[in-house]
Amino acid sequence: MAQQPIVYDVTKDLVDQLVGLTPGSQTFEVRHKRDKVAAATQGSYDALFDPALPGLSLAERLVVALYATRITPSPLLAAHYRARAVEAGAAAADIAVAESGKPADAADARLAAVLEYTRKLIEKPVEGDEAALKTLPAAGVSTPAVVTLSQLIAFLSYQTRLVAGLVAMKAAEGLGAGGSDAADATAVINPGNTEPGAVIKAHGFTNEVLEWKAWLDVVNVDTATPEQIAVLEESHPKAKVSDYYLFLVHQPEILRQRSTAFNAIMYAPGGMSRAERELGATVVSRVNGCVYCASVHAQRFEQLAKRNDVIGQVFENPITAGTTAREQAIGKFSIQITEAQAAVNADSIQALKNVGLNDGEILDLLHSDAIFAWANRLMLNLGEPVFVVAG
Repeated sequence: MAQQPIVYDVTKDLVDQLVGLTPGSQTFEVRHKRDKVAAATQGSYDALFDPALPGLSLAERLVVALYATRITPSPLLAAHYRARAVEAGAAAADIAVAESGKPADAADARLAAVLEYTRKLIEKPVEGDEAALKTLPAAGVSTPAVVTLSQLIAFLSYQTRLVAGLVAMKAAEGLGAGGSDAADATAVINPGNTEPGAVIKAHGFTNEVLEWKAWLDVVNVDTATPEQIAVLEESHPKAKVSDYYLFLVHQPEILRQRSTAFNAIMYAPGGMSRAERELGATVVSRVNGCVYCASVHAQRFEQLAKRNDVIGQVFENPITAGTTAREQAIGKFSIQITEAQAAVNADSIQALKNVGLNDGEILDLLHSDAIFAWANRLMLNLGEPVFVVAG
C-alpha cells in the first residue's frame, strides 16, 4: 500500500521548535524564505521515522538517532530523540547504550552492528567502507533496511549541522557587518595556479569525471514499482541509469524528500551564488574524504565561475584555500560546521558577515554545507567512485 503523501505544517516544524524560531523573528523569516528546504527537511524526518517503515523498527531507528546525536554531539537533538525513544517503547538497556555506552555494550548482536556502523559514519565517514557496510547484511539487516539506516545516519548528520548553524544565526541576530567591506573581501589576495579546463589532481582528489558503483543490489528499473519510477524521474534526469539513485530508491519516499531538499538547496535562484554553494560543497567533500562528490562539485564550480583556481587550493589544503577573503571565510565556516559543529557560534556567523555575506547567503551556505554532510556519507558508505577509462 502506498504511503499517504507527507504534508508540511509549519507549526509542527521540529527544527524551528528545537532552535526556538518563531514567526516574526529574524532567523525564522530568513529560514522560511527557503520554505522548500524547510518542508523537505521536515518531510525527511517524517519519512525516516514513519512507524510503518519496515526493516528497522521505530524504536531501533530512534535508538540510532539518540546514539548518533549524542556522539556528534548535539544536545538539543539528543534530548529530543531520547524522549521519542522512551515514548516508542525502546528497551531501557538499549537507551542506556545509546546514551552513554559503546556499540559493543548492546545485548543484541544486530543492534551492536547497527550502532557500530552508525559510529563510523558519524565520527569518520571515510571509515564506512565496503567491509563496514557488509557487516549489516551479515547481521541480518535487509538491503532496503540498509538504505533506511544509511539515509537515517546521513540525515542526522545534516540535521545536527542545520540546527547548530541556526542556533548560531539566532545568537548573531542584531550583529551588523564589520571589518573589511564587501569590495575588499572580493579582491584577489591568494591567487591560484590552475587554469580553466586543466585537470587537477592532489591528495587523491581530482576534478576529472568519475562514475560511482554501489556495493549492494540496486533496484532493477524493469521491475521497479510505479512509485519508485516516479521518484527516480523527480530526483535527477539521469537517475534511471545511476547506481546511486537506483540503490536509494529501495526506499522511495525517503529519496523523494532528500532529492527535494538537495535540489532546493543547490539550485534555488537568489541568495548565495550557485558557484559559492558549490565551493562550500567541495570544501565539505574534501574534508570528509569523498573523492566522488569533490569531483562532481569541483566541475560544477568551474562551469559556473569559469575558473578553477580555488579548487586547486581546496584539494591541496582546504584550511588555507580561497583566492579572496570572502572565499577564505566560506571555506573556514564549511570546515568548522563539518568538523566541529558544536563550536559554531555567533562569532562564526559574524566572520561571514564581515566579508559581506547577508543572512540569506549565510543560510544558503549552511544548507549546502549541511546537505553534503548527508551526500558524502551516502556516497562514501554505499559504494565507490570508478575512474572512467577513455575508449
